[in-house]
Amino acid sequence: MAKAAVQFACTECGYSAGRWFGKCPGCNAFGSLIEEAAAASASRSAAKPLLKLVDVSAVEAERISTGVPELDRVLGGGLVPASLVLVGGEPGVGKSTLLLMALGAVAASGRRALLVTGEESTAQVKLRAARLGGTDGIEILAETELDTVCATLERERPDVCVIDSVQTLYANDLGSAPGSVGQVREAAGRLLRVAKEFGVATILVGHVTKDGAVAGPRVLEHLVDCVLQFEGDRYHAHRILRAVKNRFGSTNEIGVFEMTGQGLVGVPDPSELFGRTHAGEVGAAVACALEGTRPLLLEIQSLVAPTDLAMPRRVGTGVDPKRLAMIVAVCSRHAGLALGSADVFVNVAGGMRIDEPGADLAIALAIASAARGAPVRDGLVAFGEIGLTGRLRVAAQAERRLEECAKLGVTAAVAPTGSRSRSAIAVYETETLRDAMRVALERVSGE
Repeated sequence: MAKAAVQFACTECGYSAGRWFGKCPGCNAFGSLIEEAAAASASRSAAKPLLKLVDVSAVEAERISTGVPELDRVLGGGLVPASLVLVGGEPGVGKSTLLLMALGAVAASGRRALLVTGEESTAQVKLRAARLGGTDGIEILAETELDTVCATLERERPDVCVIDSVQTLYANDLGSAPGSVGQVREAAGRLLRVAKEFGVATILVGHVTKDGAVAGPRVLEHLVDCVLQFEGDRYHAHRILRAVKNRFGSTNEIGVFEMTGQGLVGVPDPSELFGRTHAGEVGAAVACALEGTRPLLLEIQSLVAPTDLAMPRRVGTGVDPKRLAMIVAVCSRHAGLALGSADVFVNVAGGMRIDEPGADLAIALAIASAARGAPVRDGLVAFGEIGLTGRLRVAAQAERRLEECAKLGVTAAVAPTGSRSRSAIAVYETETLRDAMRVALERVSGE
């Protein structure tokens, strides 16, 4: 009897080989290759005629609104027909709730909306739908067999379909268990072909690993058109939706939600929520960060405390630890702050995360405020990039940031030289970090 063909696939990157390796040749991960049965070879298909690119008609399809403005913003204006979207997030963050609300709005607009549930029964989904309301028009299918799901999509051809989740689907011709590398890769490939051929906008729900990446091979992220990450702490009410990849829009947009008893509610003005400070508070500064096309006011909190450790700690929550270490070094060398024997802690209020260098100045001002015991002037906003020489560089779209500050009632801003604006806001243009600290920090008695 012939031995069944097997292959070994990496759970991190999807690399496959005919024998086992202790170290994956694709991503250099140790112990990540697992054994799985190889799929039966497909029969030869007939060749298709070639087309010239100039003869292809590119008619832009009308986007499908999800009925959730924050979700539409991150998608780039709504769902594109025949697209494949992957939504990842930690368990309990609200992925199923958000997509159930979106399906209800799509069904209410007169389009067909289908929910394929593999983790919950139809009765369990009904309980959540009764709490959210407005989900009567959603069609539901409780199925995990991939052939049945694809056949249903080909026959029914809904406008929007949500698969919750892709890790529960399995193909009978593969010997591996549901959720394995081979099964996830096969399910994504089959659903991609169905979505493109029959014009079904499909949303896949995916689990995440301990590192926060979407579980399964990285080839899954390359197959889909859009990858969304739903972030948030289950102990806090606010959630952040980010676009990691988007073939039809910007990857810099974010959506802000608040979890309530009636589901997720969009926060149209997150600056009012995350940029709220108390006058005279030491160790706090307000940054104007840019997330896609949306300027956000964020409160930066800092604590500087003496340490008995030989290596003082630099701990950042919501900021890049390497960039925080660089800002602390520049503050010590060029701004005269004695931080060599002190622990420095920095936090972005509200669970937000800042990746752009335009928030450097606000982080430095918060650290200086905590180190000197002097509060930042009331109503002052700061933005700008800090160089290793202590000089400030103009942040991108400075005028747009200042316009957002003026809308929210901010009266003054500290920014690098060249950050001019036509808005009615006082801008203190500074050349160096030391000059910015002199302008922004209130004087302490005795100085």
